Amino acid sequence: MKKFSIIIFTILCAMATGEAQSKVMIDRVIAQVGGEIILLSDIEERAAQIAEQQGSIPENFRCQVLESVMIGKLMVNQAKLDSIPISDAMVEAELSQRFDYILNLFGNDPEQFRSYYGKTVDEMREFMRSEIQDDVTMREMRKTITADIRITPKEVNAFFAQIPVDSLPYFNSEVEISELVYIPAPGEEKKQEAIDKLKGLKERILAGENFADLAKIYSDDFGSARNGGDLGWMKRGSLVPEYEAVAYNLQPDEISDIVESEFGMHLIQLKERRGNNIHTRHILIKPKITDLDLKNAESKLDSIKMEIAIDSVKFSDAVKKYSSKKVQSYYNGGRVSNPSTGTTFFEVADLDPETFFAIDTLDVGEIAGPVKITDQSGEVSYKLIQLNSRSQPHRANLQQDYTKIQEAAINKKKADVFDDWAQEVIRNTFIEVIPEFQSCPNLQSWLEQ
Repeated sequence: MKKFSIIIFTILCAMATGEAQSKVMIDRVIAQVGGEIILLSDIEERAAQIAEQQGSIPENFRCQVLESVMIGKLMVNQAKLDSIPISDAMVEAELSQRFDYILNLFGNDPEQFRSYYGKTVDEMREFMRSEIQDDVTMREMRKTITADIRITPKEVNAFFAQIPVDSLPYFNSEVEISELVYIPAPGEEKKQEAIDKLKGLKERILAGENFADLAKIYSDDFGSARNGGDLGWMKRGSLVPEYEAVAYNLQPDEISDIVESEFGMHLIQLKERRGNNIHTRHILIKPKITDLDLKNAESKLDSIKMEIAIDSVKFSDAVKKYSSKKVQSYYNGGRVSNPSTGTTFFEVADLDPETFFAIDTLDVGEIAGPVKITDQSGEVSYKLIQLNSRSQPHRANLQQDYTKIQEAAINKKKADVFDDWAQEVIRNTFIEVIPEFQSCPNLQSWLEQ
């Protein structure tokens, strides 16, 4: 029987591709798995989505899509029989996560959302609830099936041993690094200049000038400035605390006093509030960073580097004490994660040029910096970069790559356990497929059972 784990598709809601729009085809049931039915529209919509993304679809693609949906229905059906607990809170959390993502694409504007889908957010949530509940059920069923899977070092060794030598992956040189990111602080004189500038703008607005027009000219938040400082609809917790504390206490059209946050100084106007969602616009003035501020920041990092070098403080402790909380590495003791792989390993070629040249000649454990970094918006920060490990180009081996091999081994074991579970459950489940799809090569094992 074909390995089910290989062809399982992640069944996600396809709101952004118009799945919520009314169906134009005459729908019909094409398969049944236990008490769960599968509609022709389920298959055609998924096939259309992938065809749109890829430009074409391979032969027997609808057969593959149907099997993936059947596997999902198999899990949902068995979860009901096994009374796998799926709480309303779990479904609500999943709904919120997905709709937050979709709303963000519309600038957190419920009206734009409604214009696109023809339904309000609440109406769409109800429309999608059944599908999302199935998704949560599948996830919990799969977790239940593989919950007790563990792997021993002996099994990892056996997994590695059965891989033909010429099939072993070849790893390029990889490094692990930690960083301490320090953002220069503006002096009091420049902070006061920013405050005075915003006070002048507020006086002009109160005298009758348009907030949006002034935001377009003066705001240092270039992303929102082009829209008159408009940040769109935001849910509570999406904005920095200092901004939210003031914005949620404003009345519609009211303008705040000067608000200081880690981004600079804000002048805020509340446009509208709906429950925990607010629609605001702002003018941001960032206090200017002088050459003296940059020199002070560089000197500060030099002194931190010296502290680490003489063992007065560990690198990870220095990160907690001095590093910016704006960067994700702060919450991992300074260790930098590779967003492409989810691990802490980087191929050398994937490093940004500043980091590459900073660590190129380091020995493991050494620290480079301060390294000056200028981001796309022109903001300057300084980094200390520690080289935690370095590997040379090599074929996969247990000594250097045990963690990666262990992960592959346990994923293979989980896939095998799931396949065994699926085959056993299919034997005890009512399966029916209409004649049109009974010739699908990948469905023969289902029909034989």
